[in-house]
Parts: sequence; structure tokens; C-alpha cells
Amino acid sequence: MSDVKISVIMPVYKVEKYIRKAIESIQNQTLTEFEFLIVDDGTPDNSGKISDEYAMKDSRIHVIHKENGGAPSARNTAMDIAKGKYYYFMDSDDWAEPTMLQDMYDLAEKHQLELVVAGYYIDTYYDDHNYITTELSQPDQVFLSQQEFREQAYRLFDMNLLYTPWNKLYSAKYINDHNLRFSNTFWDDFPFNLSVVRDVERVGITSKKYYHFMRARAESETTKYRSDMYHKREEEHQWMLDLYKYWQIKDYKSMEMIHRRYIERVVGCIENVTTPNCTLSTAEKKAEIHKILNNPNVTRALRMAQPRSSYMKLMLKPIKWKNVNLAYMEGKFISSIKGKNVKLFASLKARR
Repeated sequence: MSDVKISVIMPVYKVEKYIRKAIESIQNQTLTEFEFLIVDDGTPDNSGKISDEYAMKDSRIHVIHKENGGAPSARNTAMDIAKGKYYYFMDSDDWAEPTMLQDMYDLAEKHQLELVVAGYYIDTYYDDHNYITTELSQPDQVFLSQQEFREQAYRLFDMNLLYTPWNKLYSAKYINDHNLRFSNTFWDDFPFNLSVVRDVERVGITSKKYYHFMRARAESETTKYRSDMYHKREEEHQWMLDLYKYWQIKDYKSMEMIHRRYIERVVGCIENVTTPNCTLSTAEKKAEIHKILNNPNVTRALRMAQPRSSYMKLMLKPIKWKNVNLAYMEGKFISSIKGKNVKLFASLKARR
């Protein structure tokens, strides 16, 4: 295939229920000069076979079958052979609006951008057919200098626009010139995007929303208890601090954003410990919560953070008071809502 404008890269693993909609949403894009690299990451279900069926009928689709190595490995495998001027990363259980690739490509070409960031939808399903939608976006803007982008990046982090790959179009030249690849870690999206924005200069923001991120499926990895969740949140927090130190940006708005987002995630870590899927005893759970509440990073974040909602201010009180029993009860309450009323949980999370 010649003149490939965009390489669309999509790892596939155990998504046979959703993959047809994902593939067809790319096939139906108004921009047609793309290659669609689907990586079957050793999936045990029929996702790989379904992908092959589409590839047989559409020459733009290429399926790579490999042993299971995780989404980072799958994406990197595709990047190593991709031919497009830009990279777009798709998740195989989501879908995209038809003008997404064309609009993002046009914006990138108009301003010779290294990165395009779009808004997106979070579709949170509370049963098989019904869902609520949260919309995330920022106003249209083009940053043509490093300093301008760095000074305003807190707004994008604050709206969850810089964490994931699927609301972005990346310059392949920029990615390859900087030898950037996905790290083999859980939540690999975040470190990859931090490595992208670390030295990026030309960034475009479009207020338009294209991507539909599907949330609250029972089989989603993000619903499981993770024994290392707090460690990962600590690690992410340090990544953010290191990035802003490298940028030499330390204004109040940026620092407040970093500490507020960290402390909001501490609430999630406490809920994670109290989830029914956690096999620790009650005493062990409270011991873990005690460690969290007495972490110096938590104390510093509480001093700096300015919660934006009454709901979050209330959630932070047990943490401020270092009250293990109250924090434990709060975690169980959140976990109960999360398990029994997904619609209410999503609504509260959106308003935090």
C-alpha cells in the first residue's frame, strides 16, 4: 500500500463480543488512506479469527498473530512495521466516530503537529443495553512552542486528555526519532504519553469528540482487586513530579493539579483494599489503609490540593483525619455502590 497517511494499531485479546464494532468503526472512516494493523495477542477466543475474516475482505487490514505478551508488546510489534505518517492507537472493545481520522489528520497537516489531542466520550454501561455518557474535551487550541504547551498542560491533564493513547494522533517521525515505545507494565498508556509530551513542541487540541471508551464491563481488568494499586499510584505521582521538574514548571495551578489528582486516586486505593475481591482479613485491610494515610506524600498532597466538589471534600475527610476506621467504612461504601449501582457510581465519579 502506498501513501499511507495513518497506521491504525489495535491489540486484540478476548474481545469477540465487541471487536466487530471496533473494526467497522475504522473501516467506515471518511479518511480511507490508512493501514489497519490488528495484533492478535494470543487471544484464546475467536477475536483473531474474526479479525482474519475482515482482513480477507479489506486489503487495508493486516492481522498479526503472536504469542500473548500484553497490549504494550502488541502495540510495539505493530509500530515496528507501521508505514503511516501518523500513528493512531485503538482499543478493540471501543469504537470511533467516522470523521475522527480525517479531522485529526487535517489538523496535524495544517500546523505540522507532532501530537493531536481530541476530546472523547466515556460510555459507562450499567446493564447490557443502557449507559450514561460523560464527555471530556478542551477548547480548540494550537501550541507551536514547547513553553506554551508546558505552561498549559495542567488543563489537559486535569481533563484526563493526556493519559490515554486513543484520543490522540502521533507523528510517526517524532515517535521514532525519540525511540519511543510502550513499556511492559500495567497501565502502560500513561508512561508512554509522558514520554511523548516530555519534549514535544507542536501540539494541537480539538474540542471535537470522536472516541467512545466503553466502561463498566464485568470482565474489565480495571474492576479487579490489585494488590499493587497503591504502589502504582505512587509511581505515577512521582512520574508527574519528575516531568514537571524536567519542564521547570512549578506554578501553583500545575502543582495543585498534580497533588489533587494524586489524592483523589488515594480514595480509589482505599476502595480497592476494601473491595469484596480482596482476600485480606479486616485487620490486614485496616493495616494497609493505615500505611496509606500515614504516607508523607498523602500529607503533602492534602496541604496542596483544592477539591472541586463537595463530594470529594467529604471523601477526603477520613484521610485528613487519618481515621483508619472511617476510611475503611468509606471504602466499603464506595465499593458497594460500585458493585450494586454502576449508574450512580459513574455519576459521582464524573462530578468529583
